[in-house]
Amino acid sequence: MLLVHCTVGCSQPSDEAPKPPVEKGADNGAEQPGRNPLSADTRLVMAFGDSLYAGYNVRQDESFPAQLEKALSAKGLKVSVHNAGVSGDTTAAGLQRLAFALDGLPRKPDLVILGLGGNDMLRGISPDQTESNLEAMLKELQKRSIPVVLTGMIAAPNLGQDYASKFNPIYVKLAEKYDAELYPFFLDGVITDKALMLPDGIHPNPKGIARVVSGIDDMVAEELKG
Repeated sequence: MLLVHCTVGCSQPSDEAPKPPVEKGADNGAEQPGRNPLSADTRLVMAFGDSLYAGYNVRQDESFPAQLEKALSAKGLKVSVHNAGVSGDTTAAGLQRLAFALDGLPRKPDLVILGLGGNDMLRGISPDQTESNLEAMLKELQKRSIPVVLTGMIAAPNLGQDYASKFNPIYVKLAEKYDAELYPFFLDGVITDKALMLPDGIHPNPKGIARVVSGIDDMVAEELKG
């Protein structure tokens, strides 16, 4: 059920739910407020996903892209991580906006971190459709010669073994096919720890996001150095 909560957290909040300030205008195709223009030696990363990327109900400087940028800077990398997360995005919605998001950046990114699919699972969308949409995004990034780190999801047990057997292999299969680095489960070590979750039991709190970052930052750093 915790994993079901995770996928619910990726979905579009209802009208009654509080609107997280970091999500508003996160993917507007322009430099984010308060950021200086990129210097020529700054590595540009685009974090492209749903509410788990956008930073649901946390401050902008506590979101996944912001904390990742700080962690990479601490490793000596000069980097800007662009928050292109949109709450509620399915893979179909992500595919529709990917080219626009890329074209709106100051220049071609040195890396894209791609994390979508949780909302597909929540809505019972066919894993075949999820795979097709993710593959189309990876093809677009490959066409533009942009390296990718793919962050995966795992099917909730209550969806049944048949669904899981079709959904779970998607990320491994596509990472291998498109030579993308894979972080198998975005909330690994977080979703099962209440101390790392917001009171809604759905989204990670700032400490939970920090745990995610500590698991993926070395992989991202290696990609940028490579």
